[in-house]
Amino acid sequence: MPIEEYPQILGVYSLQVEEVAGMGGTSVKHAQVTYWYVRALGPERYEVQPLNIHHVPSGIRKEVAELEFLKSYVPEPAYYRTHTVPALKTLARKIAEGEKFFKEGQLDDAEREFLKALMIDDLNVRANFGLGEVYAEQKEFGKLKKIVDTLMGISEAFQEEQRERFNTFGINLRKNGHFDESLRFYHRALEFNDRDENVFFNIARVHFDKGDRVGCVEHLRKALDINPGFHEAQKFLKFCEGSRLAKSPRA
Repeated sequence: MPIEEYPQILGVYSLQVEEVAGMGGTSVKHAQVTYWYVRALGPERYEVQPLNIHHVPSGIRKEVAELEFLKSYVPEPAYYRTHTVPALKTLARKIAEGEKFFKEGQLDDAEREFLKALMIDDLNVRANFGLGEVYAEQKEFGKLKKIVDTLMGISEAFQEEQRERFNTFGINLRKNGHFDESLRFYHRALEFNDRDENVFFNIARVHFDKGDRVGCVEHLRKALDINPGFHEAQKFLKFCEGSRLAKSPRA
């Protein structure tokens, strides 16, 4: 038998909760229905995420026990097919167009497409990363800071599946001279995984570009503590320690 691959998208489910308004003999019961995007994380594990007003999943994901899920959540295939699937396709298209324009150097067009995507889902990780990269290239620090602040509050931006994206974003911040924002971003990533040698290496690069050789050496050593065979970090550390400007933090 084939091995099941997870996570699996199950579609949209509704959750009905009865609420009581008023007191005593004047109390009135009414049902509140909310809609949730559901993924199966494993054979007995389910993850739900609320839909926003544009019918796309947005906001905090939470895991629900199997018994609670089966008892409380009702599949809504028509809703999913009619509302969520078209909205997700529109969102994906706008993000893809934004990323294409960015690669082509058409920053204004890229900005426009990412902003359209964020009108559908203001917490979308890809769209926020993309818009942030545009503002970094444009040297729009005020706008960039708002994007960084938004991303710092989205835990999904720092999950394993986003590792390449947040590393690239941090590198772009550094290359465009936004050192403090880059450091904020990488240190936030360490809150989710403090054993990622690449994050420590990238932090070292930021300190190097800031002229802080001590901080650079310190974080290179942390990267090598995690992965002693990290050749790029070895060469960088050798260069720094061979420089007369380098000062060992362990001295």
